[in-house]
Amino acid sequence: MSEDDSAANMLTAEIHTAKGVMKVKFYEEDAPNTVANFVKLAEKGFYDGLTFHRVIPTFVIQGRCPDGTGAGGSQFFICHSRENTAHLDRHHTCFGRVCEGLEVIDMIRPGDEIEKILIFEE
Repeated sequence: MSEDDSAANMLTAEIHTAKGVMKVKFYEEDAPNTVANFVKLAEKGFYDGLTFHRVIPTFVIQGRCPDGTGAGGSQFFICHSRENTAHLDRHHTCFGRVCEGLEVIDMIRPGDEIEKILIFEE
């Protein structure tokens, strides 16, 4: 497969909120199982209507699981920056990065809803 072919098959996501849309590029080669799990849940509408329950400025916003227990590998973090999150390395799987809508991360507050997550193959 050429570089052009692999770029054409990149998975991305759009996380829609009332504050705006965050576009995510996945690290499929580095974290294939985590990406597959997130994509599977998103395509089923699992995250639709759930909230960001944990918001710590300059650190993370965290997407909630339906029952609030964190069971089943469904919670995810979006980190504000590498400066305050490097200690998470080797403890949590980094499976993508927000490449558009970075300003939305700073606008999210506890209880803000994930309207929907759309998955695209580019």
